[in-house]
Amino acid sequence: MIELIEKSLLAGVGALSLSQQKADEFLIEIKQRLNISEEEGRALLDKLRVTADENRSRLEEIAREEVAKAIKRMGGVTQDEFDKLKKKVSKLEKALKEAGN
Repeated sequence: MIELIEKSLLAGVGALSLSQQKADEFLIEIKQRLNISEEEGRALLDKLRVTADENRSRLEEIAREEVAKAIKRMGGVTQDEFDKLKKKVSKLEKALKEAGN
């Protein structure tokens, strides 16, 4: 039964991040409702935190990918491409200066 509840909670919590105070309140409530030990409650809470962190990281990664795709569709350049162009322009300016002397 705990496994079913754990899976439900993990699915429900998703990318939520819990503050320490909220986590402690949540732990007390879960212990009372499920009649589990503090150790089991802490283990469940730790799993929830790990899942939330993983989901948050994945969400950030997806957002970065989507922004990069949008920039590419609009004809924008990446920071790496921009840096390469800056170096190339600097080299050309230097070559022009040297050729002018």
